[in-house]
Order: sequence, then C-alpha cells, then structure tokens
Amino acid sequence: MSIDAHSEPTGAMRLGRSVTIDQAAQLLSVSRRTVYYRIRDGRLQTIRTIGGSQRVLVDSLYNLGFRPQAFSASASAATFAVRSSRS
Repeated sequence: MSIDAHSEPTGAMRLGRSVTIDQAAQLLSVSRRTVYYRIRDGRLQTIRTIGGSQRVLVDSLYNLGFRPQAFSASASAATFAVRSSRS
C-alpha cells in the first residue's frame, strides 16, 4: 500500500510521497510542460506506478523551493470584522 496525494472536497490537497504531473505543476505554479522540462533536466525526480503513470516525488518539489501554505480549508474558520455604518 502506498501513500499518495488525495484531493479533498474543498480543493485542498493532502501531500503524500508523490503527486501527479498536474498536481506538481499546480503546486509549483508552472505549466505541465515546465514540470516535464524539470524532470528531463534532473531537477525533479519521478517514480513509475505499476500502471505506468509517472509521478513526481514530493521531496524533489521541496528541493525546488516548494513550501506548503498553512491555510485553513474550512470556511467556518474565517473571521470577519463588523464595521459600523456612519453617514
């Protein structure tokens, strides 16, 4: 059994050992083509699944400077300030 990234219903992504090419592109804020160039250049490391899909190792994303953002995925965690309306 392997640990992989799973998409949450709210759009948040839980990172495991590897991510898809699309997820890597989204996390690095680059295009899929750029991810493939970085794989070819050796800047991103990948693994192949049993089915033959190529996945990017999360550790190699960190080596390129990726840092996950600490944002709450819950809308109920948002706070709003109430302003008084004065004319």
